[in-house]
Amino acid sequence: MCGIVGYIGHRDAFPVIIKGLQRLEYRGYDSAGIALYDGNKINLSKTKGKVEDLKSKAKEISLEGSIGIGHTRWATHGVPNDVNSHPHYSNSGNLVIIHNGIIENYESIKQELTKRGYVFKSDTDTEVLVNLIEEVKKTENVKLGKAVQIALNQVVGAYAIAVFDVEKPDEIVVAKLGSPLAIGIGDNEFFIASDASPFIEFTNNAVYLEDEEMAIVRLGKEIKLRKIKDDSVAYPRILELQMNLEEIEKGGYDHFMLKEIYEQPRAIKDTYRGRLLADQGLVKMSGIEQNMEKFINANRIIIVACGTSWHAGLVAEYIFEDLARIPVEVEYASEFRYRNPVITDKDVLIAISQSGETADTLAAIKLAKEKGAFVFGVCNVVGSSIARETDAGAYTHAGPEIGVASTKAFTTQITVLTLMALRLAKAKGEFSEAKYREYLTELETIPSKVEKSLESNTLIEIISDVYKDSTNCLYLGRGYNFPVALEGALKLKEISYIHAEGYPAAEMKHGPIALIDEHMPVFVIATKKGHYEKVVSNIQEIKSRKGKIIAIVTEGDEQVRDLADHVIEVPETLESLTPLLTTIPLQLLSYHIAVMRGCNVDQPRNLAKSVTVE
Repeated sequence: MCGIVGYIGHRDAFPVIIKGLQRLEYRGYDSAGIALYDGNKINLSKTKGKVEDLKSKAKEISLEGSIGIGHTRWATHGVPNDVNSHPHYSNSGNLVIIHNGIIENYESIKQELTKRGYVFKSDTDTEVLVNLIEEVKKTENVKLGKAVQIALNQVVGAYAIAVFDVEKPDEIVVAKLGSPLAIGIGDNEFFIASDASPFIEFTNNAVYLEDEEMAIVRLGKEIKLRKIKDDSVAYPRILELQMNLEEIEKGGYDHFMLKEIYEQPRAIKDTYRGRLLADQGLVKMSGIEQNMEKFINANRIIIVACGTSWHAGLVAEYIFEDLARIPVEVEYASEFRYRNPVITDKDVLIAISQSGETADTLAAIKLAKEKGAFVFGVCNVVGSSIARETDAGAYTHAGPEIGVASTKAFTTQITVLTLMALRLAKAKGEFSEAKYREYLTELETIPSKVEKSLESNTLIEIISDVYKDSTNCLYLGRGYNFPVALEGALKLKEISYIHAEGYPAAEMKHGPIALIDEHMPVFVIATKKGHYEKVVSNIQEIKSRKGKIIAIVTEGDEQVRDLADHVIEVPETLESLTPLLTTIPLQLLSYHIAVMRGCNVDQPRNLAKSVTVE
């Protein structure tokens, strides 16, 4: 994880870097630091805590200079404290580095450097890396760029780094393997960041480094790009960014999470815009059309993802098998590569990731491609690693998601996957024309039905107040809504720190029912579509054991209302589309409970948005 920012140009670097770090705090926020070059020396300030703490601490140093680098950390090696915070000096004090990722062989390198007289102040792998670069620079008698290249060929792991050398005060050297890194190109100035959000108000032009590429960013010169492995010249591809400043600001909401929950009607519409042509009875997705035979002839679809994206994959399993009649397996990306999976060239692998940078999912993609599978990516961030690594794919067009707990990513991923399943179902002849058009028309109404679901916010606040002090919660759903139960439980855990578990409703009798008493809130998804009567029976089982029942029901439901302690209604829709509605009240419940408990909703403890380490 971690967020890195750098600037070299004609502006004061400090405000640019600080604002950039604040925009990257979703990537890690247990410590922060900044290094500025004032023309004579490097002035460094770093501290445990958030970027706001760094702003106060940095007043102790000179803030002069138009060259600098900054970092906001999600700890891997070494506990969060001032010493382990980035940036890190080399022993001479001439080099300073920031790093996102993990150097796996740092311990052996550290031992060798210690024998050569190097002294280490922190517990980090990053301090080892900057001293390795210094040692190479000294022993090989090379300039900084070459030293970085040689050093990186000796390390194992993942990295995005920015390195500054007082002996080369007009340049910053950056490199990438596994962790994202973008270079914003302005008017005689350059911006370096983990994503484009820190520099979007300054330039719309950016270069995204590929894996095992490094760049020397110099004042008054073009970017010099080279391959780390063989020193061959690479040529930067400048992309025009589509992001705008308003998308990464709170826009009057108290938290990004709440803003993003309320953005879902628009986000879902943006996701199917141009793809869903209900009046013509068409779904148009170029990634599917151009690879239709791969999907139609597939023995199976394997879906790999992590966290919330994995839950979207579980929903997709129901959708693809139900509508398109293609066998689907859903795998945790973090487990997939380690269990020697059976993959053939008759398989299609769908990789799902909001950021497009999830390390485990990228590793699964590479393994599947080695085995000859066709790989299709579903992600949100244009130009991300997954978008580049896959054979084809589809963007969700959700817009930037800053809150660490995913909300609109989940619903837009389901939207894309539903469109894919519908197109394949039509191609395979699984639908009558009338049924196909019914699905398309109904999907087109989902944004307005999400808006209707959001109208329950006031009621949900009242319910949240009742259960904000709970220590355990149970979430139950069946069929399409079993994954929604898992997602609801995950949201509560992530941001309120209340222990919660999701189960298929029928599985309650096989263990979890032992937990139910008058103190146990049970959130049950009980829409009219699907296994309604079975879920009602499960509710009665809970009620007979005095559990507290909070039910998500279809508008107008009376049967469950008579049994439940609280009822939250959502509009009626087709069964396969219910997850797009039932997840909304669960998101709002988690949000309000977390706020009432005084939790940091957008930056929950120990978490980060983009998981770029395994």
